[in-house]
Parts: sequence; structure tokens; C-alpha cells
Amino acid sequence: MAERRIGLIMNGVTGRMGMNQHLIRSIAAIRKDGGVVLANGDRVMPDPILVGRNREKLEALARAHGISRVSTDLDACLADPDDTLFFDAATTQMRAGLLTKAIHAGKDIYCEKPTADSLADAMAVARLAKEKGIKAGVVQDKLFLPGLRKLKMAIDSGFFGKILSVKGEFGYWVFEGDLQPAQRPSWNYKKDEGGGIILDMLCHWRYVLDNLFGNVESVSCLGATHIPTRIDEQGKAYQADADDAAYATFQLEGGVIAHINSSWVTRVRRDDLVTFQVDGTHGSAVAGLQKCWTQSRVNTPKPVWSPDTPQPINFYEGWQEIPDTQPMPNGFRVQWELFFKYLAGDVAEYPWDLLAGAKGVQLAEAGLQSWAERRWIDLPKLEV
Repeated sequence: MAERRIGLIMNGVTGRMGMNQHLIRSIAAIRKDGGVVLANGDRVMPDPILVGRNREKLEALARAHGISRVSTDLDACLADPDDTLFFDAATTQMRAGLLTKAIHAGKDIYCEKPTADSLADAMAVARLAKEKGIKAGVVQDKLFLPGLRKLKMAIDSGFFGKILSVKGEFGYWVFEGDLQPAQRPSWNYKKDEGGGIILDMLCHWRYVLDNLFGNVESVSCLGATHIPTRIDEQGKAYQADADDAAYATFQLEGGVIAHINSSWVTRVRRDDLVTFQVDGTHGSAVAGLQKCWTQSRVNTPKPVWSPDTPQPINFYEGWQEIPDTQPMPNGFRVQWELFFKYLAGDVAEYPWDLLAGAKGVQLAEAGLQSWAERRWIDLPKLEV
């Protein structure tokens, strides 16, 4: 057995997602457990260097998680041949430029989505990566959630018969900042800083729909900025000009209809912060982040509409939970481990690449266009 070091440049790990999901729960956890085991018994060990603008924050993170290297000079890091993988979880607006610079420096790429704030830039990065022959992966974390993995198992088993429709509900109440501090940063609500729930969430819904139910062929989307004034991190009021809610309907290859509401201005009365209900001829399922419940055709109750009497059926009782039959670790970590195996040659193909990332940007851009023009938008096939 041998240990294979991968020098990893991690940009944007002082932000919430980069720090919690990518650094702490993925890379630091992988290092603590001795690396990623390959089929031949070798181990891939990531050796990260944390990169950002605030050295004090970087050094504190590094000390807390057993990491020896930090830098505020990204260009110097990209010039170091011993570090071969570049990861970015910083701002969307800068991502395409940073990925382009890293690809020209010969680095492999792993990054958050969206991969750019326009389809043209996302496709340019994907084509450059193919031209330069680098390996690339884009975070598509919801595919690796326990709830959606259980849902995928139900799909693969044929449980649903013919799938008819998908209904998704995502979101929660993000406080405006006066009564309680907001739990999302203010840039989320500013167009010129890359904010907006359509750009953020339709990238997610593209890979969920494509991978589980069928390729998205067209979209009709209505966005809204329900709360126009919010309070920022300094306690100052600002105008929120980016969308804080989106109501989107999708037509999928094969005839499945999907509708997903995405909102930062909704109060939760459902099983989880995101739920997907899938209805088929032979059964239905409801999946959240961790759990998935099913109801088969023969277990479906037969309600009768009667608005004058209390509902006699407890509709929750007719569902069965898919049990936890195997360990399902953090979804971000699972995808990181698969990508490391791909870099090491243990996995021949990796479908969640920069083209997959561009498809997410395509859907977000089409959603914004649909809202602006108040019409359906078809999605042409993307190729690099």
C-alpha cells in the first residue's frame, strides 16, 4: 500500500459552505480517517493549502483542523507544480475567471456551482478544460443526500411504475435582519453581487431532475422579490433587488412534469427544508434530506371530498419509511471521495463535470429569461 498525495488549493473556505461542508466535513474528515482508499489498497491523501484574503482567518482555520499551509497569494499557489488540484467556493461572479486561470496553470478543477453567472462563460470554461485535457468536477451535492439516494433506489427498483410528476418544495424564512439577524449573507439579495434564488437553486434542480427523472427540456419560471428592504451585516438597511422566491415548472424528457417552489420567504410546515414528492402509476414517494417515505398503489387510501365533515383519514399513516440499510456519510464528502478516485484512475468516468455545471447555469439563465418574458423557454442540448 502507498499513500498518494494530492496537493489541493482551496479557495473560498472562510465562507459558510466552503468552511463547513468542504473543509471541515469533507477534506479535514478525510485526512483524519487516513485518506481515500483505492481498489488496490493505496490511499489518496489530500494536502490542502487554504487560500483567501484574510490570513488571520485562514491561520485560525488551519490550526483548528490540522492543516499546515495557508496563503493570500493565489497566483503563487497556482504556479506551484506540487499542487495539482484547484477548488473554488468563493463568489459566483469571480468563479469563471478563477477557473480559467487555474486551467491555464495546468490544474485539475473541482468547484462549487454555479460555475459562472452566464451560460456563455460557463461553456467557455467547459470547452477550455476539454481543450487542455484537465479533469474537472462540479459539486452536485443533493444527489448524495441520504433521502435522494433512497429515492433513487426506489426509482431503480421500478417501484413507481410510470413516473408522472415531481413536486418540490424548498426553502425557509430568512429573517430580514431587524427582528433577528439574517441567516444568509446580504449578497444573496443583490443582483450586482451575484445574488438571487433562481441563479442559486435552479442549478441544483437541473442536476436533480436530469439525474433522477429525465433531462429538462423546457422551463416556465416566475420569480419575485417579496421583501424589498433588508438589513445587512453592519446593521444598515439596503434595497434587495434580487429574487427571493421562484415558482418554476419543468417539462422533462419522457413526459414527466416537475414543479418546484424555491423560497427564502416561506415558513416550514413539512418534513424537511426540502422535500420532493414523486407520483407514479404504481406508487408515490416523498423524500427529504435524510428520509424517504413511500406509498404503494395497494396502500393508497380512497378519500371522498366532503367539506362539511372533519377529515377521517390521517394521510401520514399510510406511508412507509425506507430504512437505513447502509451507512450514508456527508454527501459533500462522498462526492469529494469519488472525485479523488477519478483523479487517481480508480474511476474511469466522472459525469458531474464542467458541462454538467454549465447545464445548471443554462437552466438558471432560462428561468430568468422566462420570468422576464413571461413565457416557456426551451433548452437546447449543450455540447463541448
